[in-house]
Amino acid sequence: MKNNQATIRKAGGVALLLLLLLCGFFALRLGSAEMDLPAFWAGLTGQSATERIILYHLRLPRILGAVLAGIGLSVAGLLLQTVTGNDLAGPNIIGVNAGAGLGAILTLFFAPELVLLLPVTAFAGAFLTALLIVAIAARIDTSKATVILAGVAVTALLNAGISLISLLDTDVLASYNHFSIGGLAGIALKQLPLPALLILCCFALALLFAKRIEVLTLGDSIAASLGLRVRPIRIFCLILASASAAAAVSFAGLLGFVGLVVPHMARRMARGLRQQLLYAALLGSILVLLADLLGRILTAPSELPVGILLAAIGAPFFFYLLIRRKKP
Repeated sequence: MKNNQATIRKAGGVALLLLLLLCGFFALRLGSAEMDLPAFWAGLTGQSATERIILYHLRLPRILGAVLAGIGLSVAGLLLQTVTGNDLAGPNIIGVNAGAGLGAILTLFFAPELVLLLPVTAFAGAFLTALLIVAIAARIDTSKATVILAGVAVTALLNAGISLISLLDTDVLASYNHFSIGGLAGIALKQLPLPALLILCCFALALLFAKRIEVLTLGDSIAASLGLRVRPIRIFCLILASASAAAAVSFAGLLGFVGLVVPHMARRMARGLRQQLLYAALLGSILVLLADLLGRILTAPSELPVGILLAAIGAPFFFYLLIRRKKP
């Protein structure tokens, strides 16, 4: 029976990988610019300059950005839900989104000429916020409740700062809205190497330490009795989750609900944290890629930002989780 279940899960992983490749193909093939198969092939092989620019300079960076954002946010969400024991936790719960937002709006307010550095300042804001929350939790007791409460408090403070700057300069607010919604339009390949390196390193470290991290789900006292150093492992997980999510929002904006929805899907499909991480990476990539593709083709030649579609998917799921938690 166990062998059959393991085989089914492996087959599910292969199916998700094939689905991801299929979604990537359609994301490359379809878009606001109509392109028949001969033109698509000509652009793919470099025989047509116009189609080549569309495929390699516009669509391919978006596909890679969607995959990286899906991995970064999903893995961050799964780690946070694992170490906090809260199935409603996500990257926004520890202030990553608010930190990135404050970094972005401060840049737009004080140095609008440095708008090209927006991904860098957004990442810096998100990561510094996460380190602040980790430091607060470490200063107190690093318990699950402390981490979440510290995140909520810091998030509220940062959102107040964002609101204040928005009131001082309405032009900044208009520019900030695009970042706060989240989207993949205009991504260039040169923006992705550093976030990709950080996201993949965090993913690899999470896989490497998956068995130790999983022990935390047994409870702090049992984990400590089994020889696990609970406090360092929890801080390590928070840093991994924060860095992964911060790298994603630095180029994709404040995409919501990916880190909340995908971990639940991964836990239903896989057993063991290592397998759940792999499934979360695939599911997150597919979700963001599909949302971005739908946003490009539903209202072509204009487009809907991917953040709007993700919110439309994630909000009902969030209500479902709240209702399910209320039931005895």
